[in-house]
Amino acid sequence: MTSPSSSVQEARRTLGQRLREIRNDAGLTKRALAALLGWHESKCSRFESGTRAPSEADLRGWASACGAADTAEDLVSTARGIDGMYVDWRKMERSGLKQAQESVLPLWERTERFRIYSHALVPGPVQTASYINALLTSIQSRRGLINDVPEAVKVRVDKQEIVYGSHRFAILLEESALRKRIGGTEMLVGQLGYLLSAAALPSVSIGIIPEDADRSALWPCEGFFLFDDHTVQVELVSAHLTITQKHEIALYAQTFTDLAELAVYGVKARELITAAIASLR
Repeated sequence: MTSPSSSVQEARRTLGQRLREIRNDAGLTKRALAALLGWHESKCSRFESGTRAPSEADLRGWASACGAADTAEDLVSTARGIDGMYVDWRKMERSGLKQAQESVLPLWERTERFRIYSHALVPGPVQTASYINALLTSIQSRRGLINDVPEAVKVRVDKQEIVYGSHRFAILLEESALRKRIGGTEMLVGQLGYLLSAAALPSVSIGIIPEDADRSALWPCEGFFLFDDHTVQVELVSAHLTITQKHEIALYAQTFTDLAELAVYGVKARELITAAIASLR
């Protein structure tokens, strides 16, 4: 699996290659372009190598100096997309958790096939309101956010209605995730009971990877959401990562397939969930 920031780095390198092409098409050296823009030559080099992110003003100036002003808005749009790939939680949640929950609704609504892997938590589509409240309350307290937890919980619960529609959900959980004490014992018992009910829905497939599965070839990795074949989202300690590079999405898709082969389903999965409930009682 690639490092969390690799998608951003590669996207910046790709943008840098585009800038190089525009400069070369204009017949300009980096030194000549820098002189036109009043920059040091090294600034052009850092933009083209992807080691420094250009501002929107930089991109517009580059395009204009190269006689390619018609490419400016496309370059700016690309750069904005890159900036949105790795978003610090402080930026994403600065207006509260409700808005952060609402920000992902368009992606959820247009996705037909969800593939979700979690090593630590029961994931969003099959969470109870109490479980969601416990998670968001913890996040609100830990990150010092405004307290709009009840409103954020409602958005998240309403979002779960899509599991009853035409969308398809393939969810993989490590068995250990069934025993993480989120919100206390009774709340977790209720959550696991709801998980059993969700597993019976025609749109939901739940696989549990047993603790005694042979992990020689593939050990647990970061949890991730795969939206169709175009987007992967990963929640990091410090930020929210969105992956759109095709080869990286393919890596996550293959990882999901490999993890799925380790999981048990149907009766065996229900037995593991039921055993986890019994252990809590």
